Amino acid sequence: MSDFVDRVTVHVKGGDGGNGSAGIRREKYKPLAGPNGGNGGDGGSVIFEATRNATSLLDYRFIPHRTAGSGTMGLGDNKDGSKGADLILPVPCGTVIFEARGAQGKPKHPGEQLADLRHEGDRFVAAEGGNGGLGNIALANKTRRAPGFALLGEPGEERDVILELKSIADVALVGFPSAGKSSLIAAMSSAKPKIADYPFTTLVPNLGVVIAGDSRYTIADVPGLIPGASEGKGLGLEFLRHIERTEIIAHVIDCATLEPNRDPMSDYEALEKELALYADKLELPLGAIPIPERPRIIILNKIDVPEAKELADFVKPEFEKLGLKVYEISTASHAGLKELNFALSGLVKEMREEVANREQAEEEARVVINPLENGRRQRRAAGKNGTQLDFTVERRELGDGEVFYEVLGTKPERWVMQTNFDNDEAVGYLADRLAKLGVEDELRRKGAHPGDEIRIGRGARMVEFDWDPTISAGAENLDGSNLGARGKDLRLEEQDPRARRRSNSERRAQYHEMMDARAAVREAMMAERAAGHWADPSIDDDRHDETSLFGRGEEQDDEN
Repeated sequence: MSDFVDRVTVHVKGGDGGNGSAGIRREKYKPLAGPNGGNGGDGGSVIFEATRNATSLLDYRFIPHRTAGSGTMGLGDNKDGSKGADLILPVPCGTVIFEARGAQGKPKHPGEQLADLRHEGDRFVAAEGGNGGLGNIALANKTRRAPGFALLGEPGEERDVILELKSIADVALVGFPSAGKSSLIAAMSSAKPKIADYPFTTLVPNLGVVIAGDSRYTIADVPGLIPGASEGKGLGLEFLRHIERTEIIAHVIDCATLEPNRDPMSDYEALEKELALYADKLELPLGAIPIPERPRIIILNKIDVPEAKELADFVKPEFEKLGLKVYEISTASHAGLKELNFALSGLVKEMREEVANREQAEEEARVVINPLENGRRQRRAAGKNGTQLDFTVERRELGDGEVFYEVLGTKPERWVMQTNFDNDEAVGYLADRLAKLGVEDELRRKGAHPGDEIRIGRGARMVEFDWDPTISAGAENLDGSNLGARGKDLRLEEQDPRARRRSNSERRAQYHEMMDARAAVREAMMAERAAGHWADPSIDDDRHDETSLFGRGEEQDDEN
């Protein structure tokens, strides 16, 4: 079984961000001295990197699920969590990454192109890691001095991508099956492809490195190229894409074939027709030379056979009339290989310079738009009523008559994922953020009423709740009342008031209250003394006092 894989679907997932900490600093005589919870660590990202050390995508067929490291949770004493490790996945140079589309559980097909890793060291972040949640020390402010909650870490990005390898070689060998392409690679390089005397021996592209003096270049063959290959016949389009990145096309023509209706010129014309049909379907990368403009050479193979030698000598002038360079070789006797080697080396050098110049010209011609150059005022002018919102609110109606309002946007969806819904204070903080962003105002404008169903986000990360805009926030707090205020830590009110440090104004007010109370007690005692209440203890001054030492007041007097 072949160990060459040039297309594979990979499921990638970035690491989850760590949760923030809601720790509280404790000191002597200060049970709640202030927040000290650290932030959670960010999750690692899944990154594809092009390297020449990789030659196939075989590893991703056996292990298609790849996940980066997650961040750790924040701790008390203002200790932040550690960041998750990035997962670097090596891929061969020439790998193109597509968005995977298709129903769940069914084969995926390539969608939008995401990246083209053509050169050594090119990188693409396929799945970003989630941000770590903020600790309560980062959430504290003047009005919320001791938050009793922290934000949760965001889950990492998760999706399917398709990796497609388009071999990057300097020379592409094209020809009919059994024309001797694999034998030519074996004779010119150290590659050891499978060679046999039946058609379609080569089922995978073979790549070989050739050295000519102080230069080095690579050659690759395109297996199974026959008439109709551009329409899916033979091995079809599966391997035609491997010539997209080559700079030189070399036609390997079998001069010793015994098949009827075949000769070197008809073979050349048939292959050129297939290449032209396939070229119309290509979207070439930046700076690439179109296939019709790439230089061609003709390699007449198997001249060690007398009849083949005669045929090669006969058709060589015909190809030269077309402006093509012709080389007669034999992979069996190695005749003509040295001349072919140095000729290809010189042509490769010229084409590398040409491609480099084209890439530089294309880069200079590209228009780069920097979003930071557009002011906020300009970006807002594109929206309705002169305002460009960071979210959208739409009224949705299901088939059974159920109505809900869908809120979509980067910020609302991220805030929902960061909220711990088991903590009322955290829920209140989320409501404050949504109100400040303008979600509640937009819901009112769309016709939403208290009690309507609201959904933020889609899919597995969607949060559904009933809208209750009556929770105190914003204008409701302008009267100075903190009762039920969102984002307020009620633990401070539940503790002994003496556990909280008093301000100087509070100390002065309490001191004056205490002195006024003492003065009032002294005045009452002096009045009782002047009235003679303290003269004789045996006198029952209050006839209605049931606790009198002399009985029950008036009832005792009535009996006497």
